[in-house]
Amino acid sequence: MIALGGTIGAGLFVGSSAAIVATGPAILLAFLLVGGLIMMIMQMLGEMVVANPGRGSFVEYIRIAHGDRVGFTAGWLYWFFWVVVLGSEAIAGALLLQDWITAPAWILAVGLVVVMKIINFFAPRIFGECEFWLSSIKVFTIVAFVVMGILYVLHLFGPGVPVVQNVFEHGGVFPHGFIALLSVVPTVLFTMMGSEVATVAAAESSDPGRNVARVTRSLGVRITLFYVAAIGLILMVIPWTSVVPGKSPFVTAMEMMGIPGAAFIMRIAVLSAVLSCLNSSMYITSRILTELADQGDAPAILTRASVNEAPRMAITFSSVAGMLVAFSSILAPQTIFAFLLSCSGGLILLIYCMIATSYIVVRTAARRRGTEKTDFSMPLFPLANYLTIGGVILVFLAMLANPSERMTAIASLGTAVVCYGLATYFSRKTAGAVGSTR
Repeated sequence: MIALGGTIGAGLFVGSSAAIVATGPAILLAFLLVGGLIMMIMQMLGEMVVANPGRGSFVEYIRIAHGDRVGFTAGWLYWFFWVVVLGSEAIAGALLLQDWITAPAWILAVGLVVVMKIINFFAPRIFGECEFWLSSIKVFTIVAFVVMGILYVLHLFGPGVPVVQNVFEHGGVFPHGFIALLSVVPTVLFTMMGSEVATVAAAESSDPGRNVARVTRSLGVRITLFYVAAIGLILMVIPWTSVVPGKSPFVTAMEMMGIPGAAFIMRIAVLSAVLSCLNSSMYITSRILTELADQGDAPAILTRASVNEAPRMAITFSSVAGMLVAFSSILAPQTIFAFLLSCSGGLILLIYCMIATSYIVVRTAARRRGTEKTDFSMPLFPLANYLTIGGVILVFLAMLANPSERMTAIASLGTAVVCYGLATYFSRKTAGAVGSTR
């Protein structure tokens, strides 16, 4: 539930409107393509964890495959990505709460971060319990929407709907051409990311190998079905031309079906999505930071934990960093905050690429040991990995071709280069210190 709910966020409920407007019915193909990418990534992660259980998060498997410098780079890039998400979601949650609470956005944002910090200060099971219920709200909302949508499309209630006309008679499946489909792939990917959270959370479970394997086998398929079913029904219920960027297409479809209180229902779902993402961000950043400290890639003080094993120093550090990001969105939205968003926007693509290459290295090593058949089962190896890497490259090319996404691609690649440069610098400094000691 944590992995499924961590993937379903406000990007689906609200952000999908811009993608639908940009591509029309072809948006379903984009979700299928990105869903296939997610399924392959999760399959690779699951098999690596099963082959070498108990190592920690997926960052440690990247370290095993590519060494300490790439491990340093992957860990800090992933931490930075989720810290920016943490700050962004804090502001998003504050703006939603202003409809009910009269207070400045920065006060509400700080309050949300403090609440999530307190939750994460308790034992990991408290985080799991909160995340379970927040995720349940999102999952229940989508399931209920899909069920109601199917009944409406089948004319079991309501006046009926011209499905064929809504889907095919407003410019066809590709009203803006195939290039528009490629340009929207990054947006779709960012609404579906987060499934790798399962390997971070499962590392603290009683049987990480079995739990990760169970989640990763079906998670990619479930996420794809959730998104495709929901978006597909939206396109059937309403013409895609009636979708307004920035307004939830779910609300538009629910209003068309005559569901009372559609806007309020979706507001609750979006708020739960924001709080869930904020909670997960706090958890992920603290665990990744603790792993980095354990490997000597971050200050050792960040490994300090409470008696209930919650890494409180890492939680505090990440929460402060998240609040700085949130403040930048208020004080300098067009400069500092925009720069942070650009630097972090494409990092998850680079992480996925590292996972794909790590799988090649780990499985090749297993083949040499003669354990490949017992440890790994993903078909079409290594073709599937190269297809995944090619998909990531294609997304970056699409971002570079799109003027609105070009700076994000360039800044993200630049951030990765700087981070790897820092890894090289610190590794040489450490090696020099060891050499002088000897």
